[in-house]
Amino acid sequence: MTVPLFAGRWGVAPPAGTVSGVDAPEVNRHIPFSATFNFRDVGGYTGHAGRTVRSGRLYRSDSLHRLGETDRAAFSALGVRTVIDLRRPYEVERDGRVPDWDGLTWRHIHPEHAEWDEKPHQPGTDLARYLADRYADLAQTGTAGLAEAVGLIADSTSAPVVVHCVAGKDRTGIVCALTLAVLGVADDVIAEDYALSSVASRRFHDWVVASTQSGVDVPPPFLASPPDAMRLFLAELRRGHGSVEGYLRHAGVTDAQLAGLRDHLLA
Repeated sequence: MTVPLFAGRWGVAPPAGTVSGVDAPEVNRHIPFSATFNFRDVGGYTGHAGRTVRSGRLYRSDSLHRLGETDRAAFSALGVRTVIDLRRPYEVERDGRVPDWDGLTWRHIHPEHAEWDEKPHQPGTDLARYLADRYADLAQTGTAGLAEAVGLIADSTSAPVVVHCVAGKDRTGIVCALTLAVLGVADDVIAEDYALSSVASRRFHDWVVASTQSGVDVPPPFLASPPDAMRLFLAELRRGHGSVEGYLRHAGVTDAQLAGLRDHLLA
């Protein structure tokens, strides 16, 4: 998505000593870096037959182009092999990509979708409904990209994987939600994981204000992740395709890839 606040400001160096904080719901999940605010482990949730989603295999994040040398040791310690970058081509060109560190494969996958300003949120209307509709649009027009991303996550040789977009809540949120649903994680839990991005968005917003010493006015859809938006999206996706697996098969994910997700991401 395109966010006026972020244009031209993603490359701002963080103030000396700045490290993003860890909030109570994110203990042992959120991983702080100097200027990346939504990096967290997707593992630890309960899936099919009581099996646990493995930690240290799949991470989600906001844009990684702000990772610097001060973050290199901590990032390398995670053992990440593959970065799935879901941003639009012009967002990559504008802001840059993850550093070209040894052993790291960068995969740019762009799920086609309309710019949000083509259908702006109207103040006073249901924000969760608005976001769910934008996610439904993404699922309809971005099938090839979403299938490619999920298929790459399903390949155990790519792991550990980190998937990111700009804010790490919308495109990234959909890819992670589809993955967790295939693993048998309950919708309410998926929605709670998605909602953690609201805290990260506020953290990033505060950092931008502190870094630029200027006020910013950001539309609510770009900062908020109401859990009902994800619940609505998943429920309506199932109504349209019978199941999340049914949608992914429609998008191009194979049965072998769906089995691969469960095999290497469930303990």
